[in-house]
Amino acid sequence: MPHHVAMMIDGNRRWARQLGYESAADGHRAGAAKMREFLGWCDELGVDVVSLYLLSADNLTKRDSKEIGDLIEIIAELADTLSKHGDWRVQHVGRADILPPELARVLADAEERTRDHTGLHVNLAVGYGGRNEIVDAVRSIIGKHNASGGTLEDLAAHLTPEMIGEHLYTGGQPDPDLVIRTSGEQRLSDFLLWQSAHSEFYFVEALGPDLRRVDFLRAIRDFADRDRRFGR
Repeated sequence: MPHHVAMMIDGNRRWARQLGYESAADGHRAGAAKMREFLGWCDELGVDVVSLYLLSADNLTKRDSKEIGDLIEIIAELADTLSKHGDWRVQHVGRADILPPELARVLADAEERTRDHTGLHVNLAVGYGGRNEIVDAVRSIIGKHNASGGTLEDLAAHLTPEMIGEHLYTGGQPDPDLVIRTSGEQRLSDFLLWQSAHSEFYFVEALGPDLRRVDFLRAIRDFADRDRRFGR
């Protein structure tokens, strides 16, 4: 079993168009409902960590403002709902400062409400970009090193991949063993670039809202059959 599963839900807008809905928001709502269901599947199988890619930093600047407004409302509702589900722990990964204040507040409240929970750890990637995350990690390392009076030469001599990993938004968590993407698209889209260096990838043809439990179980079975060599 994978300890950490990352999910890139894709195809919500296509799903809405195919079914004749007037607004992409209908697809995003269906996708959010599917993600609640997906987390339940993961919890039942004993997965420890799930990361959901909900809104990228690029989406905030490149999507239609009406669609972004709807997405913000849907994500806020999802975060609040998940934070009240049993013993799940919710964590926001991404830049809170680029989000609308109300959404940032809801995500922060969800984190605080579930801080001591010990069940399924749910990362909500909102306002997230993998390149931004690496930049933020390096900035954090430099800032702490400078505060301790260290020199840049000393930092350069001792900088390691492990040190950068500790300062990522997901610091302290296992890297994703399995990354799943729906809708048949086969690209990373700036998601967990550093953490997925040794991940296994599984692409599902189904659009996000149409994802079935059997699709997920096939991904798990496929993962179990792979020989993970980690460079060996």
